[in-house]
Amino acid sequence: MPSFSSQTVPDDALPEGIANPLSVTCDEFAANCAASGVLSDFHARNAYRGLYREGVTEHAAFTVPTAPIVNELRSESNEGEVIKIVTRVDRPSDGPLARDARVEHLDIESVVIPMIGRKKRLTYTLCVSSQVGCAMGCGFCETAQMGLVRSLTPAEIVGQWFAARHVLGREIRNIVFMGMGEPLDNLGAVQQAIRVLTDHNGPAQASSRITVSTVGRIDALIGLGEFVRQRGLQRLGLAVSLNAPNDEVRSSIMPINRGMPMAELRDALLAFPRRSSSKLCIEYVLIPGVNDLPGHADELAEYLRPLHFHPTAGTPGCVVNVIPYNPRRDSPWPAPSEEQVEVFMSALLDRGLFVKRRQTKGRDMMGACGQLGSPNIRKRRYVDVTVGA
Repeated sequence: MPSFSSQTVPDDALPEGIANPLSVTCDEFAANCAASGVLSDFHARNAYRGLYREGVTEHAAFTVPTAPIVNELRSESNEGEVIKIVTRVDRPSDGPLARDARVEHLDIESVVIPMIGRKKRLTYTLCVSSQVGCAMGCGFCETAQMGLVRSLTPAEIVGQWFAARHVLGREIRNIVFMGMGEPLDNLGAVQQAIRVLTDHNGPAQASSRITVSTVGRIDALIGLGEFVRQRGLQRLGLAVSLNAPNDEVRSSIMPINRGMPMAELRDALLAFPRRSSSKLCIEYVLIPGVNDLPGHADELAEYLRPLHFHPTAGTPGCVVNVIPYNPRRDSPWPAPSEEQVEVFMSALLDRGLFVKRRQTKGRDMMGACGQLGSPNIRKRRYVDVTVGA
C-alpha cells in the first residue's frame, strides 16, 4: 500500500508545467512531461501506469499529490461490508468559505459498496462525488441541504477511485456518479475524469461500467450526449433521478422541474444516444405519501411509455430503479415500509415496466443513497430511521 501524508498536497508540489496525473490521460501526461523536459515519453508512461496499477505516488522527478482519507465508516450489509470514506481537499479560493477561518478544508464522501452478482461473485461499486454540496435543492437529499460549496476537479474525482483502490485495496468493478453533487452541473470535470478512469494505461474501467446520474439538467444532457458519441465512450450509462409521476409532485420535491418540466426532460432523453445493449435507468426514490399514491403508477407508466422500448430493438429501453427513501437529517418523511415498496413495485410490474429495487446499504452511517454530506460544512447527527406504516 502507498503511504499518504496527513495533509492535503497542492498540485503546485509537482514540477512547473507538469499536470497532476490524476487529472489527465496517459497520452496527455506523456506529452506534458516531454514538452517540459521532466521525463521522456517512455518514463512518463511507466510512471503513469505505476501510479494507477500499483499505487506508486513517489517518483524520482516528482510526488503525485493525493487527497488523504481522513475518516472511514463501516457498516455490514447482507452482501458484505459497506465503507464510507472521507477524503480531504482544499477549501474554495473564493466566496464566503474562503474568508471563513473556521473552514480549513472540505471533505468529500464516497462509498464503496459490495455487490454479489448472479454468479455469486463479490465485486465492489464505488459511488463518487462530483461536488462538495449541491445546488439542485432536492428536498429528499441530505447533500442538497448544504447548498453548493464548490465543484471538484478531475483529479479530486479520480482521487476517490485511487483511495478506494490503493488505500482500501478494493477492486472496483463499477463506478456510479451518485455521490455528492449534480454531475451535469460540473460536466467538464466529470467528462475529463471519465476519460482518465477509462484510460487503458490508467484505471482501465470499461465505459459500460460507469454510470452518470443526473436530476435532469436538459442543457447539459446535450453536451453529455455529444460526449458519449466519442469512441470508447458509447456504452456509458445514464441514470435520471425522476422520482415523481407528474410535474406537480416533482416540482414540490425537485426545484429543477419548475424550469425544466418532465415533458421537456423526456424529449431530451428521447434525443439522447441510446444503444440496444444498454438501458436508461430511471431512478425513483420512493417517499411514502408523496409519490406512491393511487394512480401514481399509472402516470409513471404512461410517462415512460415512449422510452420503454429501443427504437430498433424489442428489448426494454429503460429500467425503473425503485429506491426506498433514506431519511435525511430533519426529514419530513419516514422511510417506506417493506409492504409499501412491494406494493408500488408490483403496480409498476403490472403495467409492463421493467423494475428493479436498489438494496438499502449504509443507512445506519448516513452512507446510503441521498444521505451524503460534509459534516465540516453542515453540522449533522445520524438519523434515527422511522419506518412508515
